[in-house]
Amino acid sequence: MRRGHRPSQSPSNRPRFWGRHAVTAALANPQRTVKRLWGTREAVAALDLPSSLPVTFADVADLGRLVPHDAPHQGLVIEVDPLPEIWLGDLLDEGRDDRRPLIVLDQVTDPHNVGAVLRSAAAFDALGIITQDRHAPPESGALARAASGALELVPWVRVVNLARALEEIAEAGFWRVGLTGHAKATLGDVMGNARIAVVLGAEGEGMRQNTEAHCDELAKLPISPRVESLNISNAAAIALYAIATRG
Repeated sequence: MRRGHRPSQSPSNRPRFWGRHAVTAALANPQRTVKRLWGTREAVAALDLPSSLPVTFADVADLGRLVPHDAPHQGLVIEVDPLPEIWLGDLLDEGRDDRRPLIVLDQVTDPHNVGAVLRSAAAFDALGIITQDRHAPPESGALARAASGALELVPWVRVVNLARALEEIAEAGFWRVGLTGHAKATLGDVMGNARIAVVLGAEGEGMRQNTEAHCDELAKLPISPRVESLNISNAAAIALYAIATRG
């Protein structure tokens, strides 16, 4: 029986992905349903495709009309169904016997940032990322391109209420650390040896007050005072590195 925080409903429209990394990762993911592929003959020849997949050969100019202006499609475009919903309780069950970290994003809406966070999460073997359903981008070509294949590798849970999700994460044994520039302690000071859930807010606005209230600790990265802040995807990568290399 599924338990825990309910995921959102998947969007009904089918996104289009483009570029070699995003396309090959989607084709290799058994959880992903690829509905159709367009490509140049040269690019398609390099793929191992199921015989049931509809393929349309097209030149570079025609492919360019299927994606946003100047999107680097590298001769490949696919139309896909969104990935199946993931329940938070199921994800926490999957990671109950290991120490992989979680990434929680509070109202981060830029698809390039979320995609880059997914890429870092894959690089440092995070258990998954958690976002709100209403204040996070849908799966899209831009997000998949930024993730460079990691959208197919890292579980992404969408929740209705982030505060309740953080409570469930705490019950699963995670130490919830919110990254914010106004904290006094650094991440290294507060994380200890616990299983870590790193919480990050949107650029500019940062975490909402209620989200901060559901963190066990607030911490900052020890960056130079000459720089006000880091891009959220850079901050996530540094935090994940610090967790992976702690003594």
